[in-house]
Amino acid sequence: MWSLIKIILRSKKFYITIGALIVAGALFLVVLNNYIMPAYTNYDEGITVPDVSELSLKEAEQRLKACDLRYEVADRRANSAYPANYVVDQTPSATEIVKPERKIYLTVNTATNPKVTVPEVVNLSKRNAEIQLQNYGLKVGTISFESSRFKNSVLRQSVKAGKIVPKGTVVDLAVSDGLGEKMVTIPNIKGLRLSEAQQKLQKVGLRVGEIRFKPSKKVDANVILDYQPHKAQIVEGKSLKLVVSERYNMKEENESGAIIDTTNVAAPDTTNNQ
Repeated sequence: MWSLIKIILRSKKFYITIGALIVAGALFLVVLNNYIMPAYTNYDEGITVPDVSELSLKEAEQRLKACDLRYEVADRRANSAYPANYVVDQTPSATEIVKPERKIYLTVNTATNPKVTVPEVVNLSKRNAEIQLQNYGLKVGTISFESSRFKNSVLRQSVKAGKIVPKGTVVDLAVSDGLGEKMVTIPNIKGLRLSEAQQKLQKVGLRVGEIRFKPSKKVDANVILDYQPHKAQIVEGKSLKLVVSERYNMKEENESGAIIDTTNVAAPDTTNNQ
């Protein structure tokens, strides 16, 4: 076996064959890179996408075909500013450089807004609910947070599932913040500035609800004078109503009033305090 290998390695024909294979491989890569792949991918060819927005669908089709481009109607929506079957949007946008035969996706105006059935998103996660609504052509509106056990789970939707509504209808969501399983002690916030009180309440899982301002001669502005409910403990996630000081008959002409930190302010709590 070794003797055969030695004979092969000493043969000039072996090295000539190896050299020929290397040269052939190099030539093939040069041809592939410079000729075959550019021809396959239209390397040196590019087309500037024409602007077909605000044109009728027929005119847009003709203009795109003249530029060796294809199109597809990706969406239809109602817009009173345009006649029916007029292009209101396109992707890729005008002036972009694309390859020949590239498909341009068009959004076309309709005379009437299409109807869609609202999906059931209660008990879905906030993220999945948003995706589901968007897939149905609906818009996610205001997202409010309420105390409930399962964090980021949708508790309610403003438009009932199964209802047929115009495409683009806004659906508001109430989402769980994961609180509400335990009782927490209300910290002493009297005498604190509003921003400090908010931070202290937030640390124990409580919210700031309604804020009422009361003029005071003895106390600086934005200081907590009182709060409700007057309890030692309440359910985690509940909101407190605050009474906050403001200047007493000393508002300057350009003064806008007390400054409120709204980062921890919740919507007014309409449920009975526990």
